[in-house]
Amino acid sequence: MNVDEPLLDDTRRLEAADTLNLLPNTASAARQVRESWRLAQEAGVGSLAADGRPRAVVVVGVGASALAGDVLDAVAGQAAPVPVIAHRRHGLPGWAGVADVVLAVSVSGTSAETLSAVEEAHRRGCRLAVVGPVDSPLSHLAELARAPFVALPDARPAHTGLWSLAVPLLAAAAALGVHREGEAAIEAAAVRLEALATRCRPTSESFVNPAKTLALELAGALPLWWGTTRLTEVAATRAAGVLAVNAGYPALVGALPHPAEEQVALFRGAFGSGNGGPGSAAGGDGGGDADDLADFFRDRVEDEAVVRLRLILLRDPAGEHPEITRAAERAVLLAGEHGVGVTELRAEGAAPLERLASLIGLIDFAGSYVALALGVDPGAGLRLRELGTAR
Repeated sequence: MNVDEPLLDDTRRLEAADTLNLLPNTASAARQVRESWRLAQEAGVGSLAADGRPRAVVVVGVGASALAGDVLDAVAGQAAPVPVIAHRRHGLPGWAGVADVVLAVSVSGTSAETLSAVEEAHRRGCRLAVVGPVDSPLSHLAELARAPFVALPDARPAHTGLWSLAVPLLAAAAALGVHREGEAAIEAAAVRLEALATRCRPTSESFVNPAKTLALELAGALPLWWGTTRLTEVAATRAAGVLAVNAGYPALVGALPHPAEEQVALFRGAFGSGNGGPGSAAGGDGGGDADDLADFFRDRVEDEAVVRLRLILLRDPAGEHPEITRAAERAVLLAGEHGVGVTELRAEGAAPLERLASLIGLIDFAGSYVALALGVDPGAGLRLRELGTAR
């Protein structure tokens, strides 16, 4: 795998390689947060609270839009007074009705699943708010249902517009009393993202730029992203998606305790060291065939630089259960025993949204730098939208 490390510290080459302006769009995250909060208020999402607290909030979105609902779920957390339920299929759950609120989001405004859910919400009399592009089938349905409609800003690559999708949902949920994070928390997240944009800017050299450092740790490894809370699990999902779309780069996503308790077996497999090579169990007494197989894999590691696992542990000390904290510490030790590299990233900030932003902001920059360092055309992944997969 050819990683062009010098490119990361060559601003002119970085700009030339960034044909989709991923870095400038990523740097606009703070502006997205503030702008989207304002647009949501202007669209009248507060009117959803006129009939009181709902029985449940159903968040409809698929493809690139689905993560916006996960952001709301993570920020609301277990303290939410009503369920926040992600729905990624056609129509609505059979129980959804006039006592519930439906929040629909689509980056394209043409998702068949989201359109059918909005139609069904209108037919059943659900309270409804919609986020999408202007002059789209989704906006027309919102107008027909007389639902608050939050228009997305000018088109940008789908995976750089997360905050434009998620913040209106947060605004609607705040009005409904589903979570307590209001304008002050929004501003704190924006300030956090501004600080990250400064630290991770292209002109900041790799040895002081946390996003470039993370990109170099990822490149050439198979990342295994583990979250320790619901919030960091969402960040891990975001990381895998950004690497796939921007860099065409695979990653695995897990969380403690599950499915990490199963994925830990990967440490001793073909992509870990296996304490003597794949095919041998740690502490076991292998036979001749097993020894031959281990030698075979060792030769390949030496001769062909086989890709190895790297554990990226996303920590949120403010929200971790003590048992999960101990499990995370054991995971680091176990990874070390099997020669698996470990990177620990800790969420920073007081409120959940700010802590989530501290991780996603860093991850988004790192994903762009990985793509550029590998010489991957980031537009190639985004063109998968032509197949209808990013909606």
